[in-house]
Parts: sequence; C-alpha cells; structure tokens
Amino acid sequence: MVGDVFTSVAESYDFMNDLMSAGLHRLLVSMLNPFPGMKHLDVAGGTGDVAFRILENINRVKQRGLRDVFEDTLEAETRIYVCDINPNMLNVGKQRALEKGFGEDGCLVWVEGNAERLSFQNDSMDGYTIAFGIRNVTHIEKVLSEAHRVLKPGGRFLCLELSHVGIPLFKELYDYYSFSVIPYMGELVAGDRESYQYLVESIRRFPTQEKFASMIADAGFQKVEYENLVGGVVAIHSGLKI
Repeated sequence: MVGDVFTSVAESYDFMNDLMSAGLHRLLVSMLNPFPGMKHLDVAGGTGDVAFRILENINRVKQRGLRDVFEDTLEAETRIYVCDINPNMLNVGKQRALEKGFGEDGCLVWVEGNAERLSFQNDSMDGYTIAFGIRNVTHIEKVLSEAHRVLKPGGRFLCLELSHVGIPLFKELYDYYSFSVIPYMGELVAGDRESYQYLVESIRRFPTQEKFASMIADAGFQKVEYENLVGGVVAIHSGLKI
C-alpha cells in the first residue's frame, strides 16, 4: 500500500509537503550546518529536495571562504547520499538534479535502499536527515537503530515530521484542513485523492512528540530534543551520537 502511494505521488511529493507543512521542512537544513567535505545521508529523500538544499548551503560556505588546495580537497570529498526505497521517487530526484546542475562532480549519490536495513558502514556519516519519511516505515525502532549505527561519533540525527497539534481550537482547524482541504487539493493538482488521504491519516498514527523523543533516546542518541513549529503541525527532533 505504502509503495503504491509514493509511486502515485512521486511527481507532486514536494508540493504535497508544502501543502501539509506550509514549507517549514526547509528549516531542517538550516539546523544541520552543512560543511564542505561532509558525508551526509538523507533517508526517504528520493525527490532530492533536502539534498539540494544541503548542497546549496555547502556552496554558500565555500563562496564565503578563501579557496585553497585544502578546500578543493574537501569539496572533492563531499558526498551527499540520497537513500529511498522507491525507485520512482529516486528517478524524480535524479531528473531534478540534472535540471538544477547538481551532482555533476559526483558529490550527489542516489541509493535505492531500505531505511530499516541500510547498506552503509558503521560510523561513516557526519549527518543523517529524514524528512516526512519515518511515519511511513514499518518499524520505527529499526530505522532509529540504523541511523545511530551509520553516524560517526559526534554525528547528528535530524528528523522532520508532521506531528500532533496540542492547542484545541487550532487542532480542530488543522484537522479540517488535513482531512478536507489536502485530499481535495491532491485530487485537483495530482488527480489522486486516495493517496493524499492515506498520507494525512498516517500523521495521526505517528507517535506523539514526547514518545518519539523517548524512542530516539532508546536507540542510543544523546541530547535528544524537539521543537514544535506552528503549534505542532511540524516537529523537528534531533539527537547526537556520542
């Protein structure tokens, strides 16, 4: 079911996330502080939206500094891995990368893979992001365990997810928007009401912010914290591997 949904919405997935989160997912990259030479893994990021923004941030860092041989070496070592279980999502991302001129130097790597069984080595990544993906996995605990495994000591885990609104009146308004407006927009824009309905319902099944934070800590992460945006419409959870 989940695979079919993401195959159906692949072309309009980033637009859908904008509809559901008012574009707040772009804040994730600003919290990551990307740097030249980093090895970063973006999971469930097939359309490339997060990866492109990481590269844009790295390019801005390079432009502010003085170029030298050391910096050129760091630039050559930069690798942003985009891992997604759905090949259709990856194909959308690859096409967008070509259109934007990203990855021509080999810094952008596309990987078809399962977040619960990553193919990357232990202690190999400086950062790990997953945006609007973890609520759709089968076993959240396995995804968190794998994230902890592949991160280097000092590496940061960042998860952006549509979450639970706590303010009663705002919750009623957001529920109406989620269950009535978003599926209608999905049908209008993408011709697919059912897939958008499923994605909205998946938000309600996801753990609360506090419960998810405790799951991240149970996976071995330290300094776990979260920030609610727009009253909990979106939450950013973070943790460090010490």
